[in-house]
Amino acid sequence: MGVNEEPRTVRVDIGELVFDGFGRLDPERVSDAFQRELARLVRERGVPVAADGDRALEALAGLPPLPATTSPARLGEALARAVHSGLSGRGDPR
Repeated sequence: MGVNEEPRTVRVDIGELVFDGFGRLDPERVSDAFQRELARLVRERGVPVAADGDRALEALAGLPPLPATTSPARLGEALARAVHSGLSGRGDPR
């Protein structure tokens, strides 16, 4: 960061996550793992699609598949990596 640059804020609002085909999951543990991993990825790698200023995406499609797992932590982390991939320009923004 340069001398006169201010830290940038990235805001990701997710209204609802729906998991079909995963059986019973603890949604709070999935959400906690998702938030931690997404924050880490944004902090370490940034968000290239937002590099030129404000940008809003209504949905992301074409994301990598999630692993078939019953581990809330593993699923949350994989979901964060998939979302970050979409925010990094991989996948199809809608």
